[in-house]
Amino acid sequence: MSPTVHMTHVFTAGPNGGNPAPIVIEADDLSDAEMRQVARDHGHEAGFVLTAPEGFDHALRFWVPNHEMSMCGHATVGALWVLRKLGRITKDRLTLTTAGGVVHARLTDDTIEISQPEGIVEPVSEFDDILDVLGITTTDLAPFPVQNARTARVKTLIPIADLATLDALRPDFGRVQEVCDQIGSTGLYPYAPSGDRRFDARQFPRASGYPEDAATGIAAAALAFGLLPNGLVDRTDRPLRIRQGRAMGRPSEIILRFAPDGLWLGGEVR
Repeated sequence: MSPTVHMTHVFTAGPNGGNPAPIVIEADDLSDAEMRQVARDHGHEAGFVLTAPEGFDHALRFWVPNHEMSMCGHATVGALWVLRKLGRITKDRLTLTTAGGVVHARLTDDTIEISQPEGIVEPVSEFDDILDVLGITTTDLAPFPVQNARTARVKTLIPIADLATLDALRPDFGRVQEVCDQIGSTGLYPYAPSGDRRFDARQFPRASGYPEDAATGIAAAALAFGLLPNGLVDRTDRPLRIRQGRAMGRPSEIILRFAPDGLWLGGEVR
């Protein structure tokens, strides 16, 4: 029988916004091929909830149309939202296990937030090919370094001078995987400032099976740590907001809060 799929839209910030995430909450009997097929059928990252080992509240797996992922921020938030809607969550602090490691969650009446570990940030010294794939030159960049940053997976942060240039990007999608492989990245994440602790970004994944993401929690978390050494934000728990998806007609917003040993990420779900 086909699994019951709950379609969520995570990190929404307006009509038709958010990143769609199909969620299956009783996935113990699904094979890898069946999980991957769910992602392929819907064309988006999919989250699967399995029986947790002792010491954990839930176990999660994630697939995109092309492969399994060790961690997916928006599918985790979406899965927790579905579990709560169905009365499967009865407390406000949870410990989850994923292929990428342990994830903590905290829930209030209005929010769901998940943890990410301390970020690692490194400069990218050679980035001509990145600019070429994005169809821009150094004059389109803001005066900050190109960086590889990660909390779960490496994302390449490209500082863009203004929102108009960011929105106008038309990458050569056929070369994104090639350039990502050259720099050890799983996606290009150009961004531009748009206000006090507010930034706009776009995500062009290395090889997920679709050309652009409407909202990418893992990339937004990486960006938060990339902004710190550039002096663009300070390390407080005041919300940091990353808007994404506007160029796709899917307005999204990811809300981040720094913690002593990492950060929390969350946002609206529908």
